[in-house]
Amino acid sequence: MDKKNIENLRKKLEKEKILIEEQLKNFAQKDKKNKDDWDTKYPEFNEGGFSSQQLEEEADEVEEYLNLLPIEHNLELKLKKINSAIERIKNNTFGKCLKCGGKINEKKIKLYPETEYCNKCQNKI
Repeated sequence: MDKKNIENLRKKLEKEKILIEEQLKNFAQKDKKNKDDWDTKYPEFNEGGFSSQQLEEEADEVEEYLNLLPIEHNLELKLKKINSAIERIKNNTFGKCLKCGGKINEKKIKLYPETEYCNKCQNKI
């Protein structure tokens, strides 16, 4: 793959990275100890007595929190793959399979620049 195509893919990855981080910022915060980890914000509850309406609202917040956890996880995985692809571009290993070191199909890379494995190795996973 030529340098111009790789540069275009790097820009695409950088844009996608920003979009994912913006999505995560809506409901999660970055973990200070682990740069690849985000933590969905747990709802804060009022101290003291609860009316039935307050309990219902807080139960809804907990349910929303639980619904956001798998979304956070999927976005983190995607972000990790994007960061890995950007690193491979910097290290001149972009387009090589992480498992066998062989060349990844160029069409596949253009569709999914964060791809990590050639078709042969991907099928074995």
